Amino acid sequence: MKAEVEAVFAEYEKALTTNDVATLDRLFLDAPTTIRYGGGENLYGYGEIAAFRAGRSPAGLARRLARTVITAYGRDFATASTLFYRDGAPGKVGRQMQTWVRTGDGWKVVAAHVSVIDDV
Repeated sequence: MKAEVEAVFAEYEKALTTNDVATLDRLFLDAPTTIRYGGGENLYGYGEIAAFRAGRSPAGLARRLARTVITAYGRDFATASTLFYRDGAPGKVGRQMQTWVRTGDGWKVVAAHVSVIDDV
């Protein structure tokens, strides 16, 4: 199960850094209970998340990941946590956590949190 989540996490990361909105939308569960807390927004429900993605600038999305930890709990539940660094934000470190659930349509993010802090 862990290998499956590692693969879908890599797919998500590629879609994020290339602004592949269709793939990003596909990887989030289309439900009113799906939540994404971002660096400057609190998004409740798939509709708000999809609208944010559609309006997001494609500039400056490249990043480097570090200390990625993916943990599977049973066959249908996993978490993914990673740090990220962007050249345009020296002295800062981003933190990303996702909760993944296996559905009939594959693995989907049901909760996500992204934040940036000083890199100390």
